[in-house]
Amino acid sequence: RFTKDSSGTSGNFWMKDAGERRKKLFPFLWNTIATKGQLYGNRIFDNKVNNANPYYFSYPGYNEIFTGYPDTLVNSNDKIWNKNTNVLEFINQQKNYKGKVAAFTTWDVFPYILNTKKNKLFVNADVDTLKFTNASLQLINDMQLLTTRPIGVRPDVFTYFAAREYMKAYQPKVLYIAFDETDDFAHGGEYDQYLKSAHAEDAMIADLWKYIQLTPGYKNKTTLIVTCDHGRGDKIKENWQHHGSKIEDAGQIWIAAIGPDTAPKGEIKTSGLLYQKQLAATFARLLNLNFTASHPVAPPIETIYKR
Repeated sequence: RFTKDSSGTSGNFWMKDAGERRKKLFPFLWNTIATKGQLYGNRIFDNKVNNANPYYFSYPGYNEIFTGYPDTLVNSNDKIWNKNTNVLEFINQQKNYKGKVAAFTTWDVFPYILNTKKNKLFVNADVDTLKFTNASLQLINDMQLLTTRPIGVRPDVFTYFAAREYMKAYQPKVLYIAFDETDDFAHGGEYDQYLKSAHAEDAMIADLWKYIQLTPGYKNKTTLIVTCDHGRGDKIKENWQHHGSKIEDAGQIWIAAIGPDTAPKGEIKTSGLLYQKQLAATFARLLNLNFTASHPVAPPIETIYKR
C-alpha cells in the first residue's frame, strides 16, 4: 500500500530477525553507537525518552531541544521568531566560542526557531546562499540551486555536504545538522523512500564521524548526539504517516550519543525516563558550561557526559 517497489525494499532492508533488520537499516547506529556509545529509548526494556511538550510536531520539538523549555506558547510550525533563549546562542556568547557555532538545516523554519534576527547565529537553511570563497562550498551552492526539490526544500545530502565542507574550512566548535526527508516522505505515505532516506542519513552521520576521527582538533575531543523532534504513530500502524497531539505514541523519541566523555554503555536496557527538554543543558555540560536562561531549563542527562 505504501511501497511502490515492495520486492526491492524487502531486498534492501528486510531480515527475519529484528536485531539484524535494524542493523541493515541503520548500520552506523547499531554497529558503532550502540557498542561504543549510548542509545536511549527502547521501550521493550521500559527505557523511555519522551517529548515534554504536548504537541508532538516539529517547531515545539526543536524549541524543546534547544531551549530546555517545553513552552506551551510554541504551538505551531509558523515562521515566528522564537522568544526563548536557545543553547546555541548561549554557547556562541561564551568567550572561546564566539563565531564558532553553526547550524545547517534542510527545513527553512530553523532561522526562526533559533532566532537569528536576535542573536546573529550562523544558520544555513534550505537554499540559503553559501556565500563563501571556498570552492567546495561554491559548487554545493550551485548544485543546491539547480537540483530538483522533491520534498519542497533542498535534499538532505546537500545540507550534509554543506555542513561537512564548512566544518573542513572553518573548524566550528559546535555544529548542528538537521535533516528533513524522512518526515516528508512519511507524511507523503512513501514508505520505501522513507526507509531509503533514513538509511542514507545513517550513512551521512557515519561519514561525519569518520571525518571527526581522522581530523586533529576533533579526534577524541568531539561528542556526537543524534535525536529527533518527535515520534510517529506506531500502536495503530496506519498512523505511521502522522504525528501530533492526537497520535498517542507520537511523543516517543530516542537519543544516541558517542564521544570521549560518554561511557560505552551501548543500548540502555534498564528502566528509565528521559525528556527531550534535557538535551539543551546536556549540550552545554559537554563543553563544561551551565546553560541558564530567563525561562526554566531542564537538568542535563548526566550519564551522557560522566564516564
